[in-house]
Amino acid sequence: QPHLVESGGGLAQPGGSLTLSCAASGFTLDRYVIGWFRQAPGKEREGVSCISSSGDSTIYADSVKGRFTISRDNAKNTVYLQMNSLKLEDTAVYSCIADITTVQAMWDRIEWYDYRGQGTQVTVSS
Repeated sequence: QPHLVESGGGLAQPGGSLTLSCAASGFTLDRYVIGWFRQAPGKEREGVSCISSSGDSTIYADSVKGRFTISRDNAKNTVYLQMNSLKLEDTAVYSCIADITTVQAMWDRIEWYDYRGQGTQVTVSS
C-alpha cells in the first residue's frame, strides 16, 4: 500500500541541526507536492514548508524561514527538511504529506492530502 515514511528525527540541542527525510513507498513522488507540518502537545497543527513537484517553488512558515530548507531528490523518491539553528519551540512531531496540487493550495489547506507519514519526533532541549 502506498505510504510515506519519515526519518531523521531525534534529540538536538538549541542551535543544533537535524535533517528529516520523507520517503515514498509504493508510488513515485515526482508528480506530488510535498509538505511538512508539525504538531506539539497541546498546540494546533502548523505548516512548516511545502515544495512543488519540480522543486522550483517553496513556501516556509515565518517561524522557520531562514533556518529550515526543504529540498527533494525525485530520483531517490525522497524529500528532505534541513533544520538549522534549532530552537526549543521547534520541538514537535513532524509529518510529511503528499498531494497532486499546487504549492499554494497545499499551504492553504494543510489538512488535505493524498498520503501522510506516521511522523517523526523532534526534541530540542539543552
